[in-house]
Amino acid sequence: MKFRTLFLLTVLTVLFLWIGQALGGRAGLIMAIIFAGAFNFLSYWFSDKIVLSMYKAKEISPEEAPELHQVVEELAAAAGIPKPRLYVVPQQAPNAFATGRSPSHSAVAVTEGILRVLDLRELRGVLSHELSHIRNRDTLVQTIAATLGAAITFLARMAYFSRFFGMGRDNDTNPLELLVMLLVAPIAALLIQMAISRSREYLADETGARISRDPLALASALEKLHSFSRRVPLSGNPATSHLFIVAPRFSSASLAALFATHPPVEKRIARLRAMAGEIS
Repeated sequence: MKFRTLFLLTVLTVLFLWIGQALGGRAGLIMAIIFAGAFNFLSYWFSDKIVLSMYKAKEISPEEAPELHQVVEELAAAAGIPKPRLYVVPQQAPNAFATGRSPSHSAVAVTEGILRVLDLRELRGVLSHELSHIRNRDTLVQTIAATLGAAITFLARMAYFSRFFGMGRDNDTNPLELLVMLLVAPIAALLIQMAISRSREYLADETGARISRDPLALASALEKLHSFSRRVPLSGNPATSHLFIVAPRFSSASLAALFATHPPVEKRIARLRAMAGEIS
């Protein structure tokens, strides 16, 4: 876990330095070093808040959703972790994600769409999966990856347009360099996503099924979510794709969307169904 986090921060730093130099030469490079150091610090401590803010997630109280809170409380107790904060994302694409730097500083977010599509048993299966990410301490790396990917996308585009309009370190714009600059955002997001092992999704499925003691509920939920997610787009940044329980279809096209950040849903469902005989 520590190695993967260090790797992600190193990737961010190198890309920030390159993009900073493209924006302002030596002065831009110095500013990039300062900015990278500050952003690395902030991404560790506040990346969960950044991602939740990115999706306009609203925290919900036990009074607003008593049934949902009760399910999470029971599952958290079974998982042996503190109960995470609960958020709702105002989007119709059915999906969910967990975030936070540790089990004691964690949150689970569900979309309005998933509350509409799944029944309570299936939702319980999804929540057990997300709590497994928290228990297995995947959320720190996942959340930092999402935050860094979004930041790299923003800076790369800013560098591209700055050079294109003659506001960069010089006006001798190389079209090939501009094209590379524009493509670095989705490529960087892809590299960060690939740093998150797809095996962690299998592990979260397995751990979640054992926590809920109902692998078929999660299998049924995955089947529904996979079907709906291909038809209902999610508004957000493709660099956050790996956060979600199933790969979302984003409303904006991206090179990163061509690469899988999740294992095949069919294989995940088959593994869960095979577990059903083991768990009584």
